[in-house]
Amino acid sequence: MQVFKKFDKPTPIQATTWPVSLSGRDIIGIAETGSGKTYAFTIPGLVHISSKLLKQKSSSDKVRKPTMLVVSPTRELAMQSQEQALEAGKSCGVTSVCLYGGVSKIGQREELQRGVDIIVATPGRLIDLINEGYCDLSEISFMNIRDIMDYTPKNRQTLMFSATWPESVRKLANEYLSNPMRISIGSTDLAASQNVTQIVQVVENPRDKEYKLVELLKKIHKSRSNRVLVFALYKKEASRVEFTLQKSGFKAVALQQFKDGSFPVMVATDVAARGLDIPDVEYVINLTFPLTIESYVHRIGRTGRGGKKGTAYTFFTPLDKAHSGELINVLKQANQQVPDELLKFGTTVKKKSHGAYGAFFKDTTDAPKASKIVFSDD
Repeated sequence: MQVFKKFDKPTPIQATTWPVSLSGRDIIGIAETGSGKTYAFTIPGLVHISSKLLKQKSSSDKVRKPTMLVVSPTRELAMQSQEQALEAGKSCGVTSVCLYGGVSKIGQREELQRGVDIIVATPGRLIDLINEGYCDLSEISFMNIRDIMDYTPKNRQTLMFSATWPESVRKLANEYLSNPMRISIGSTDLAASQNVTQIVQVVENPRDKEYKLVELLKKIHKSRSNRVLVFALYKKEASRVEFTLQKSGFKAVALQQFKDGSFPVMVATDVAARGLDIPDVEYVINLTFPLTIESYVHRIGRTGRGGKKGTAYTFFTPLDKAHSGELINVLKQANQQVPDELLKFGTTVKKKSHGAYGAFFKDTTDAPKASKIVFSDD
């Protein structure tokens, strides 16, 4: 196929999963951030759709029903997946639509009514259009969770790709994948990319972080052209930091202007930037430490992508000490320097706790949900 010509040197996750995907088997693919996971599921999907279209000789005479469904957690990630689907699908006549909230449904409804092969969507807007009768998933046979799964055939092929492999993802895979093959590039233990230099700075007073951020940007952003991605914890904090940076003379703006390079600094939250492939991000700065160590790995994975090198700075305060053990483990596994100030917070990894059972409960897969409950006096 024409689409494969640009992939003369596929990445490890692509080279190992493509043959299995093309055989029709479900897959769990685990690989670090920036390793090419989007094309790892997009390309086999295009092959699958093209083969189906060749068999349906009369397909041009009727409205096409979608064959492939890609579910994305955010609008930004959905738009990124759509861009790659459009680019790869041009040569083989495969069409796609991107469904997400925050905009009018009219254009999206019209595209669905004309017929498409691939749907890339966020869960909320997808369910809305299903309930309105505009989105028919009855012929989905290839898809990449919960309410949506009920609208798809049981004999579908499902591909699940992730940079991490926490218990929550394992449970989802056990519930919805059929005899999947798990393919891991590197360890399934939580690990950061070896292409990212991690620098942790302990800040005793959390109020000093924004001042230190401005000073750090003066040091690493002298050219005012290299891309820097700053992570805050919540939208309100991100807006405040963006305003502070603009007052200090730094061009800090929204995602699209950041991606095209017209403004080189962006302040984002985990939800906004998770999974996004933004080219040539030289620095990531964790102004506020995330709620989980998995989010930390995803954050710093925005740099050092596609084999390039990157640097991640993290401001760590006494308020974050519950994460010190996990952070130290991630640093050591990546052969990074662990500052003495961080070691003072302790190296113990906190056990999972449960509100009713304490810190030593067994984390197991939930029992099947009962379909019917009967109460009686017997």
